[in-house]
Amino acid sequence: MKTKFKMFAALAASVALALSACSPSDSGKKDEAKDGGKKVLEFAAFEGGYGKDVWEKVVKAYEEQNKDVKVEMKISKTINEEIAPGMKAGKFPDVVYYSSGQKSGFTETLLSEGAVMKINDVFEMKVPGEDKTVKDKLLPGLLGGTATNPLGGEDTYLAPLFYAPNGFVYNKKLLADNGWEAPKTWDEMFKLGDAAKAKGIALFTYPVSGYFDSALPSIIANAGGAQLWSDIANYKEGAWESDGATKALETVAKLVSKDYLLDSTVGNANKENFVKNQQAILDGTAIFMPNGNWIVNEMKDAPRPEGFEWGVIPAPAFKDGGDRFAFSFVENIWIPAKAKNADLAKDFIAFLYSDKAVDIFAGAGAAQPVEGAADKAIAAATDPGVKTFFDMMKAEGVAAVAGGPLAKTAEGISFKDSVYGAIDSVASGDKTLEAWQKDIKEVTDKLRAAK
Repeated sequence: MKTKFKMFAALAASVALALSACSPSDSGKKDEAKDGGKKVLEFAAFEGGYGKDVWEKVVKAYEEQNKDVKVEMKISKTINEEIAPGMKAGKFPDVVYYSSGQKSGFTETLLSEGAVMKINDVFEMKVPGEDKTVKDKLLPGLLGGTATNPLGGEDTYLAPLFYAPNGFVYNKKLLADNGWEAPKTWDEMFKLGDAAKAKGIALFTYPVSGYFDSALPSIIANAGGAQLWSDIANYKEGAWESDGATKALETVAKLVSKDYLLDSTVGNANKENFVKNQQAILDGTAIFMPNGNWIVNEMKDAPRPEGFEWGVIPAPAFKDGGDRFAFSFVENIWIPAKAKNADLAKDFIAFLYSDKAVDIFAGAGAAQPVEGAADKAIAAATDPGVKTFFDMMKAEGVAAVAGGPLAKTAEGISFKDSVYGAIDSVASGDKTLEAWQKDIKEVTDKLRAAK
């Protein structure tokens, strides 16, 4: 795992640009607000696939270790919408768990406005109750790429909290029952799709269009090399018009065409009904979908056939023996620049890398970028599907790709909407491949020019 993580960290680092970052105002003074004589830490958290309970356990463990601290946690699937009005009015939480790369662009917007605190010093802190520093506990080579330094340069704004392997998820039983093998190349993928179509089974579905933010980077890297994804993430001129990028977009357009896409996908590709698309994999009405290791926990109570097993493959290669990259998300936690309890927030973040916290997170299938954390997540998992994702990252011939585009914003412009969100329109036939690629170029040009 260490070697693979170095590979993706090196790629993420290559994405970074030397940009000048805004200096947030000094907000390190502790707020003296008390709750029964205790210091209060306001924590805003996104309720993701690992669930709410795991955060309640981590908060309790932190409070038990710090008797003079009360953590007021607000956790929600729409936490960005809930805290945004207060932040506009000058009321900021002390620490926020909400990753970059979301459709809302919430974290990127705050980064571009200088509203996220620089936290270089957090990684030099000793983990509370332990002898090692945070940096010592992190997997080597992780810091410095766009996953942690999204403004470029040497300053770190985002603490890497979880890493989540992503790939093309499938139902092992479905393939075995039909005598099919998981494809290694795109030719094999579409040949499987033709065979499945003859049996009334769709080759592909996706929860929502945003899930292509893990699939498309891998496909691009397979088509044009890791450097091509780096160029795209850097908004390099001409990158999207390259042969590799064109081949990748053509492949996605074919994958979501009516010949291969589950016909109910687009209608259910929203926050109310996305689970129906995910359920199609368990039911065997579709073979593949892009997703990450959290899917195992997220769908643990969903109905499934006897003998069902999760499977996952990296994006297929474009030729026999060709490159195969698998994307790994790095979820992050950060401190608002105007947080009143910045020192306490940094202590809380440092605690999240403690053995106590790692063990709690691992129990929910969440692996932190800490040596041994993935093995703990696998050992704690009741579903062997968790191990499948991490095994994919260690497989022969598979390299990792990570890091998203630099955190630039321009009025009325969204990289995520234009690149990933438009896939719904491509799938429905409302947008041609040529129009999609043209829109992406225009958005990239504007973001490249943005300050």
